[in-house]
Amino acid sequence: MTAQQQAQGGLESVSSTERVAALTGVRAVAALLVVLTHAAYTTGKYPQGYTGLALSRAEIGVPIFFVLSGFLLFRPWVRAAAAGAAPPSVRRYAWHRVRRIMPAYVVTVLAAYALYHFRHAGPNPGHTWEGLLRNLSLTQIYADNYVYRFLHQGLTQMWSLAVEAAFYVALPALAWLLLVLLCRRVWRPALLHAGLAVLFAVSPAWLVLVHTTDFLPDGARLWLPTYLAWFVGGMLLAVLEARGARAYALVCIPLAVISYLIASTPIAGEPTTSPALLSEAIVKTIFYAAIATLVVAPLALPGPTRAGDRSWYSRLLASRPMVFLGEISYEIFLIHLVVMEVVMVEILRDPVYTGSMTALFLGTMVATIPLAWLLHRFTRVRDR
Repeated sequence: MTAQQQAQGGLESVSSTERVAALTGVRAVAALLVVLTHAAYTTGKYPQGYTGLALSRAEIGVPIFFVLSGFLLFRPWVRAAAAGAAPPSVRRYAWHRVRRIMPAYVVTVLAAYALYHFRHAGPNPGHTWEGLLRNLSLTQIYADNYVYRFLHQGLTQMWSLAVEAAFYVALPALAWLLLVLLCRRVWRPALLHAGLAVLFAVSPAWLVLVHTTDFLPDGARLWLPTYLAWFVGGMLLAVLEARGARAYALVCIPLAVISYLIASTPIAGEPTTSPALLSEAIVKTIFYAAIATLVVAPLALPGPTRAGDRSWYSRLLASRPMVFLGEISYEIFLIHLVVMEVVMVEILRDPVYTGSMTALFLGTMVATIPLAWLLHRFTRVRDR
């Protein structure tokens, strides 16, 4: 059986509709985790021992998004290589990426700057014309003293979107390096695995560089090389899919939970985006890559099932509520911090770092979902 036939067989093990729905549903999980960790931070839960660390690690939603991007975006190149077909059009790929993220993002940034022009919410160094241009162009992290120059209230999570955009730009070059330069346009999955291992090693190597030298801007800890390992997890799934590999939720999800519990100890550092110690940063990067890849793997590599005997995991994530939230997950990610600040101050009326995390999470979601749906509806570009 050829690699292409194996890949096709993998798609036939569950309905393609269900599989796409489940991959959409896991986006909802990622978005909910991001909202949860910000609600925990805002209500002061991070310093509360192991529980606080576990809540801070709900930022794993970002690696899940990155793994999904690595899988879904690298897959067309892998499938073309496995079939001996022409690679995807880079121009078409670039246009699809721009139209997918930029309309809703630009609206969100402009709305945040307009809102905080009339609203005071503490220090807001990014609320300048230069900050606006930096945020609109997703270049805010490429600077020294990023936190004190371009960080904007309500947009603090956008560092990860800047990383995502950098991966979009780098992916065609990475695909060329792996499939043309390394594999010589021949389907050689073993070589691809080796190449992906080298790409994975870029992240710890970059962490060594930024932790042991001072010639780079401090924002370099937020650049793509730090998080490339997470995207590589998804790229690996794309190669495994083409080889007909299978992953089972009953194995992957318990392993992901155990890994999460381990990563919630001080071994992965304090509850911060960039751990202070090199060892903590490397451990966190590796554990997050493993957890996020394990969460996505059963959906990317579904095992064979009998009719009516679908995976519980797939059924859950393909349910209508999860698919609905998954479809607007990007917009939830974009606007939830602005909504959360308003809910905290104007509705719950709690001082920052106090109050109920549950109330803030639920209040934020209740207000965010309809706004996210509207943003999604009026900014998405439909195919003709």
